[in-house]
Amino acid sequence: MMKAILILLAFCSLAHADITGQVVAVIDGDTITVLDADNTEYKVRLTGIDAPERGQPYSNASRKHLASMVAGKEVFVESDRQDIYGRELGKVWVQPSACPDCGKTLDANYAQVLAGMAWWYRYYSAEQSPEDRGRYESAEDEAKARGWGLWADPDPISPYDWRKSHR
Repeated sequence: MMKAILILLAFCSLAHADITGQVVAVIDGDTITVLDADNTEYKVRLTGIDAPERGQPYSNASRKHLASMVAGKEVFVESDRQDIYGRELGKVWVQPSACPDCGKTLDANYAQVLAGMAWWYRYYSAEQSPEDRGRYESAEDEAKARGWGLWADPDPISPYDWRKSHR
């Protein structure tokens, strides 16, 4: 019995660990696929944000913006859990394009919100650190105030509300 518990604990810690690897696919504005050095693929859902769904205004723009930051690049994903679909949930760090001497210092999740390419996902805000909650909320406020991205729409519909109406 004890051996089975130890094996289960070891599996769980491997399944929910930080990931370093290359982004091999950008699925949408808040989901990517990362391939690590052992050729293990991870589908990663960016935490703290909710990007427009396929078929929703700004969906393609959101995906393209995320791709411009991470596609083909090595990223570091801070992850400690999976969602009900088996995706790793995490914050994605990447080297900024404009700074070849910087490390992975760009929070891609935050950058999506600041560019107006995703909403700050208030529903899950309790899962963020207080610092991230403040940063992401301020980023959304700034994008709204400046009419960036999806905030240029006079009546943007959050992906959460859009999903509810399309079920």
